[in-house]
Amino acid sequence: MSRRVVVTGVGLVCGCGIGTDEVWANVSGGRSGVGAITHFDATRFACRIAGEVKDFDPLKWVEKKELKKMGRFIQLALAATDFAVRMSDLKISPEESEAAGVYVSSGIGGFDVIEREHQKLLSGGPDRISPFFIPAAIINLASGQISIRYGARGPNSATATACSASAHAIGDSFKIIQRGDADLMICGGAEASITPMGIGGFAAMKALSLRNDEPTRASRPFDAQRDGFVVGEGSGILILETLERAQKRGAKILAEIVGYGMSGDAFHITQPAEGGDGAFRGMRKACVWGICAEDSG
Repeated sequence: MSRRVVVTGVGLVCGCGIGTDEVWANVSGGRSGVGAITHFDATRFACRIAGEVKDFDPLKWVEKKELKKMGRFIQLALAATDFAVRMSDLKISPEESEAAGVYVSSGIGGFDVIEREHQKLLSGGPDRISPFFIPAAIINLASGQISIRYGARGPNSATATACSASAHAIGDSFKIIQRGDADLMICGGAEASITPMGIGGFAAMKALSLRNDEPTRASRPFDAQRDGFVVGEGSGILILETLERAQKRGAKILAEIVGYGMSGDAFHITQPAEGGDGAFRGMRKACVWGICAEDSG
């Protein structure tokens, strides 16, 4: 019989707030996290709005000497993990460290670092590139830095599957625990692509909303009048563990994961297949692991 997997902690840092409680208060109160871009001068850009994390001070979570080793997405991931770990009251002992893993994904990773170091290359030559350029930018170092901080020596991974990256991290972590390769997984995603290349690139694809004059109404994915999506930054982290482990330590159980499915449309590089076939097949595969709609009564 496969092992039951539960959620015992949630950590959120995004445009709607810093910390799970603040984010939930703002979201449930209908307050938008989208506004004018302040990370760079967006005057010449077609899209000038985004969901920035406001008033984020990385020094609350990262020592000053360590900042140069981490792109913004890693800093956000560490902050969100801190909120999740505190909610879960999680402690990883040396004895159980090999059964604790980390799986934190990102679609793009350290775009801010890539752009900064590329500018150094152009202006000063290759000798100006930071020795921390690569570890600060690559996607798997969010998971790596979290594992170092919390002593998680079990499975450690990351995916770069665009908008699905965080969902894949959570689903894959669920399966890792279910098959017995770990008892605990810190999982989720982080993104920080509100940069000139990030906004410029998505705008060039004609993918972004251009409602610059009404940013709080720009993100409307299911509206007939939608004109594109809004880029946001932040991190969302879950603490997953076996039901047995959670009960043994008296953790508050927030939810249980009962199924996970994934599929590919084999249709287009950005557009989903017409008719929703891909989503249907993903949900059907999740039913193999858990509860199907017809079983819910």
